[in-house]
Amino acid sequence: MKIYDIIIIGAGVVGASISRELSRYKLDIALLEKEIELAFGVSKSNSGIIHPGTQNPPGSLKGKLCVQGNILTRQISRELGVDFKEVGELIVAFTEEEKLRLRELKKEAESLGVPRLEIVDSAWLGKNEPNLSKEALAALYAPTAGIISPYRLVYDLSENAARNGAEFFTETEATAIEKKEYFEISTSKGVFRSRFLINAAGLFADDISRMLGIDDFKITPRKGQEFLLDKKKEHLTNRLIFPLPTKTSKGVLVIKTADGNPMIGPTAEDIEDKDDLSTTDEGLKNVLTRARKMIPLIDGSDIIAYFAGLRPASGNDFIIRHEDKTPGFINVAGIQSPGLTAAPAIALMVCDLLKKSGLTLKKKLIFRSHRKKTIHLFTEPLKKAKALIKKDPGYGDIVCRCEQVSAKEITDAIDRGAKTMDGLKFRTRAQAGRCHGSFCTARLMKILSEKTGVPLKDITKRGKGSRIVLKDRRDD
Repeated sequence: MKIYDIIIIGAGVVGASISRELSRYKLDIALLEKEIELAFGVSKSNSGIIHPGTQNPPGSLKGKLCVQGNILTRQISRELGVDFKEVGELIVAFTEEEKLRLRELKKEAESLGVPRLEIVDSAWLGKNEPNLSKEALAALYAPTAGIISPYRLVYDLSENAARNGAEFFTETEATAIEKKEYFEISTSKGVFRSRFLINAAGLFADDISRMLGIDDFKITPRKGQEFLLDKKKEHLTNRLIFPLPTKTSKGVLVIKTADGNPMIGPTAEDIEDKDDLSTTDEGLKNVLTRARKMIPLIDGSDIIAYFAGLRPASGNDFIIRHEDKTPGFINVAGIQSPGLTAAPAIALMVCDLLKKSGLTLKKKLIFRSHRKKTIHLFTEPLKKAKALIKKDPGYGDIVCRCEQVSAKEITDAIDRGAKTMDGLKFRTRAQAGRCHGSFCTARLMKILSEKTGVPLKDITKRGKGSRIVLKDRRDD
């Protein structure tokens, strides 16, 4: 049986970031993911904000890693061809008391090293954010905030890690762990052995930790309901719009996204069920009311999709530590907002913990840090699109009209690892428009079936229990 140097449990943005960083070194690395595809856990519902570091306590791990991660994300985006955009954020004040709080936030953020912060007045806001409520008195402007596709970031990180030798195993759920001479991880696909073990299991990080007798933290799912607006509202705001944060949440935001569709949300509700992704009328009403306080033009008819995500909350800060009671085991838990931003900095911290725990990190002579940027027609200018079609007619065969996704992009996504309809959507945007796949679903299923050899009736939305064809007439 192969013995890995390191096994990582959980293939969200944190696990993928750690795997990519570790793939710089002469190590045997494996990443285990219980879902059928990567990014199908917490990361799939991330709002895609790269935070500047303006809403974290100065002494917190969150704050330190957020500021560091904001810088690192830019370099990683250039190397991997990820669609990062620096758009800036505004934290808006509506009363004189709130204006005083802006000064406190600015001071705290500056102590963390957040650059170029500025408190802007109502005249500046009227000129630069014309759709913002006229009742807004001032805002804290942080120009280094950005947006990115969270799931495409996971795919690009993991592909680059794999190119540098890391191995990925999906549908491989850890069911038991024993520490003997090595860590022995029993999974749904057999036993894996490793010298070191990293727990990046998101919502289930406490369950993994308990398998090794470490039970001093609990993950409480914090549900956030979010609502996606039509792409015609892409220029509703020029920046990310925040209210003043509360003790438990950054509040309901108006969010620009890397794909063009604005989002509003999220709510923040602590629940117990780690599988509860339901949305409610109450949640919609709450989000609409709060979003319209900042941007009155938002209307319920602009909403084209409802969804909920669960944040793995555990106390007020991240839990990133080597467990001395179980040498070689590192917990990376409670990674909620700003976890996406902090992920590359978390990866560096984990490398440092591994080194201090006795792992030799010897750099490879050749580390392939770059990858060719994935082509998305919806981001390309007309001239470039025409050139692509001339080179390969598959780019001219439009499968998803709402999002201008071509057959070539679909087949490329399958070659890169898409196995499900959601896998195609996250990689290409097919089915993500206003019609929700009404026109393209059948064609997508046909292409997916032909490329993977999976019968049409067995194609799923997101893996086990989500078949799209519930009954085949030929079975009668």
